[in-house]
Amino acid sequence: MASNILIQSQAQISSFEMVERKGIGHPDTICDCIAEEVSVALSKYYIAQFGSILHHNVDKALLIGGSSQTAYKGGKILAPIEIILAGRASNEVKGKKIPVNEIAEEAAKNWLKKNIRFLDADKNINMITKIRKGSNDLVDLFKRFKEGQIPLANDSSFGVAYYPYSLLQKTVLDIELLLNNKSVKQKFPFIGEDIKVMGVNALTGIYYTIAIAIIDRFIANIDDYQHKITTIKNFISTSFKIEPQFIEINTADNYQTESIYLTVSGTSAEAGDDGEVGRGNRINGLITPYRPMSLEAVAGKNPISHIGKIYNHFAFDLSKSIVESHFADEAQVYIVSQIGKPITQPQFLHIKLQNQSANNTQIEKLAKEKLAETPKLWEKLISAETPFEVFKV
Repeated sequence: MASNILIQSQAQISSFEMVERKGIGHPDTICDCIAEEVSVALSKYYIAQFGSILHHNVDKALLIGGSSQTAYKGGKILAPIEIILAGRASNEVKGKKIPVNEIAEEAAKNWLKKNIRFLDADKNINMITKIRKGSNDLVDLFKRFKEGQIPLANDSSFGVAYYPYSLLQKTVLDIELLLNNKSVKQKFPFIGEDIKVMGVNALTGIYYTIAIAIIDRFIANIDDYQHKITTIKNFISTSFKIEPQFIEINTADNYQTESIYLTVSGTSAEAGDDGEVGRGNRINGLITPYRPMSLEAVAGKNPISHIGKIYNHFAFDLSKSIVESHFADEAQVYIVSQIGKPITQPQFLHIKLQNQSANNTQIEKLAKEKLAETPKLWEKLISAETPFEVFKV
C-alpha cells in the first residue's frame, strides 16, 4: 500500500505577524472551558457508572451577556448572564437514566466558581441545559470502542497545528497567563479575568494592545484608575522587557468623560458581551491568522472518536515532537479523517518542515507511533487538571 504521508519543505515564514489571545475570563473562552468541563464530567461519570466513556458531544455553548451598573468602590449586577449548554449525550443505559443536564450544570458552575473570582455563579448566572440523546448512527460507531476496537471517526474533519511558537506568539500567550496567574491576582486584585492581548509585528515595531476588565470595587476614582493602569503597564514592561511605548491598555478609555473599562465581576459578560464555543483560541491557545489553524471547535467534543478534537490535539503533539526531536526547526501538520474509518488511519497526513534535519523514514516512523497512540488520548484529556493546558492560571 502506498504511503499517505507527505513531507515537504516550506518557504521562510514572514516576519510580519498578528497574534491574538483571549484570556480565561473572555466570554468565548468561558464557553470553551465550560463545554470541555461538561465533557470531562460526563466522561468521568460514564466510567464510574458503566466502565467506559459513552457517546457524547457537548460542543455547543452560548453565553448571553447580562447587564451591570459599575461604580467606583463597587457596583452591582442588574441582570444575570445566561449560558445555554446544548449538544448530544447518552442519557440512558439498560433502563437506567443518566442525569446528563444536572451533571452539565454542576460542572459549568463549578468551573465558574473556581476561575471567575467575583462572579456569583449561583446568583448571577442563569444556566439553561438542552443536551439531548445522540443520533443512532453515531452512537453505534461509538459502541465499537467499548467492545475493544479502535474507535471509528465520527466525522470527516481535519486537524491542523504547527510548532514552535514565534517570539510574538509566545509573548502574547505569556502576557495573558501572567496577568491571570493567581499570585499576580493577589498582588493586583483589581485585574479581572477577562483579558485580551493583541500582538502585532509591523513595519515600525512590535506592539501589544491589551484589554483588561478592571474590577470596580478596587477603584476609588478616575485618578486611581489611571494610576493602576500605569502600574499594570510598568509591570508588563518590566516582566517582558518591552518598552512602555509599545504597550497600550484599554485604548477605548476616555479619562475626560470617565468612560473607562470597569466591571463588577471581572468579565465583560456581565454587561452585554456575548460568547460562543469555537470563536476563541485554537488548540495552542492562540488565534494566529499568519499561521495554519483549524476553525474546528475542539471544546466539548468527545475524546474517543471525534476527530475535530483528536486530530487537532494530534497535530499539535506531532509538530511539537518533530521539533523537540530535532528533526526540523519548524513543523506544520495537516491531517484529515473519513467518517467511519479507524482514527489511526487518516485519509491523508501532510507534514511540512522547515530546515529538515532527519530523513523522511524517521519522521514517518514518529508520525505512525503518534497515530497508534490516538485511541489512548482520552486518558490524558480527562485526567488533566484543566482541559486545555494553555488555560492554566
